[in-house]
Amino acid sequence: MKKIFSVILFLLFVVFVNAQTNQQTLKASIDRGQKIYFKVCLSCHMLDGGGVPHMNPPLSQSSYVLGDKAKIIYIILHGLETREPIDDEYYSNNMAAHTDLNNQQIADVLTYVRNSFGNKASAVSVAEVKAVRSKKK
Repeated sequence: MKKIFSVILFLLFVVFVNAQTNQQTLKASIDRGQKIYFKVCLSCHMLDGGGVPHMNPPLSQSSYVLGDKAKIIYIILHGLETREPIDDEYYSNNMAAHTDLNNQQIADVLTYVRNSFGNKASAVSVAEVKAVRSKKK
């Protein structure tokens, strides 16, 4: 009985340490992403992520931000030049491709955006960015 209790206690400790490490990793990614956002994204999407009506889409509670990660990664990598509705609204300002950002930077800035402005979504990994980058346009 003591052995079983010890094993259970150990497993709980491992789970707790793993959760703490994941939270620290997420926070570090968000912190790095915020710096990239302020440098690259702020001028179009604004400090509050609200965008500019009919020009630049908001990032707050956006289906593009909270939805398919591959789609938003693709937009960061290749830009957006088509006039298509984003949450039933059209935006006329084209978004430039950000091929100058590396996989880690894209993962971090998207993790920041997906966890800011009232958003709460899973992190974007470097592997996910790499997979989208490796596909042809």
